[in-house]
Amino acid sequence: MPEFDKDLQSIQEARLLIASAQKAQAELAEMSQKDIDQIVEHMAKAAFANAEKLAMLAHEETGFGNVEDKIIKNKFASEKVYESIKNMKTVGILNDNEKQKVMEVAVPLGVIAGVIPSTNPTSTVIYKALIAIKARNAIVFSPHPGAKQCILETVKILNKAAIEAGAPAGAIGTLTILSMQGTSELMKHKDVALILATGGGAMVRAAYSSGNPAIGVGPGNGPAFIERTADIEKAVSRIISSKTFDNGVICASEQSVVVEQISESKVIQEFKRQGAYFLNEKESQLLSKFILRSNGTMNPKIVGKTAYSIAQMADITVPDNTTVLISRQTEVSKVNPYAREKLCPILAFYTENDWISACDRCIELLNVEGIGHTLCIHSSDEAVIREFALRKPVSRFLVNTPGALGGIGATTNLSPALTLGCGTVGGSSTSDNITPLNLLNIRRASYGIREKEDIRFTLNQDITFNGQNNIDLNSLNKEISKKEIAQLIEVALQKLAKEEA
Repeated sequence: MPEFDKDLQSIQEARLLIASAQKAQAELAEMSQKDIDQIVEHMAKAAFANAEKLAMLAHEETGFGNVEDKIIKNKFASEKVYESIKNMKTVGILNDNEKQKVMEVAVPLGVIAGVIPSTNPTSTVIYKALIAIKARNAIVFSPHPGAKQCILETVKILNKAAIEAGAPAGAIGTLTILSMQGTSELMKHKDVALILATGGGAMVRAAYSSGNPAIGVGPGNGPAFIERTADIEKAVSRIISSKTFDNGVICASEQSVVVEQISESKVIQEFKRQGAYFLNEKESQLLSKFILRSNGTMNPKIVGKTAYSIAQMADITVPDNTTVLISRQTEVSKVNPYAREKLCPILAFYTENDWISACDRCIELLNVEGIGHTLCIHSSDEAVIREFALRKPVSRFLVNTPGALGGIGATTNLSPALTLGCGTVGGSSTSDNITPLNLLNIRRASYGIREKEDIRFTLNQDITFNGQNNIDLNSLNKEISKKEIAQLIEVALQKLAKEEA
């Protein structure tokens, strides 16, 4: 028996997993809400019980972030996500409007392909598995190679719990032989209903070009504007806590700070008081070489590392208790690494004359990268907050809260989620924090309430002619179609011709 190449093995594994998932999903589709809820609850409890173990595995394998915050993320993905969906109706009749005679029925999508990143591997698997099964879908994961073992262990725990609670075998699967060809087969397969893609820009673009429907998450590059009326101490504390949470690997975390000139010195003083280190021009140049690779993508060596360890890489001497590294900037462009996404405790710092120019600067940063994702404002001026909300091209506009935790719904009332849509402006199919409701089709049963003969169009007044025999179309009800207008005109002209004869 010949030994097949790894890419061929990976492709075949993807096909087998999809076939198994399709069979399992057919069984899930026939289950009651009670049965589905029992499975999801059992999965959530198993994930929560193993939160610490999975966090340790993820940190050990990837080297990103820290164990304590990964435990929080795993518990968030299992407990908070579960709490937000446990009473959500996803089976049968969702809504029955007797007055309008329209009934809405939940229909599962089928087999979902779940692409998992290395930055938030175990928590993302927990979250995607819960929302997929809650909507009666099967899911097959494609792990990032750099987080393979911790992802496989997470899938194992969830799959075991699901089967114990009554789920069919194959409802939760994962590739174990990893290759780009295998992932491509998974995403392009005709029996995959939807791709949930979380990862780098190239992976998300591949999902959208696969030929199958996809919900992808682009890069974040969220600015944080500290407006002059903000509580500066709290604003700085929130930004630092967000940027240091799991060492900044959540894509909703802040990437730049924008301040007004009038409050610049107070903000800088407060950042320094809370452990931030402001790089001088030479140090900024040294560090800039470590942020981006030659191809313009983020350097994985700095991802999820502490500010102190990143400074050491660049031969910059900073106190060992440094919270974040901050570089003062004036330029925004794709070639300026400080104006790009940095999944670690590095911040750009921009000073503007007033809130209007600060608003423009934030849009400029988003247009370089992260458009459609997230923006934070710290302010007590509701007029400015509302103006920002009206103008910013983002899906999550966060007010007086840490970006990382606010964006995923931990410190806000946004839907708890680890897949954050960026809207069409950001190249995504939705601007939602993804929930089971995004993984359903809605079948609408609509009763007939009138017959053809009962259809009538009401005119505001009779068709009239002016002195030049032109019909005043402004008098027509706006809902009437062009074809019907033409027919009415023809009848009127025939009537006029008879009268003149």
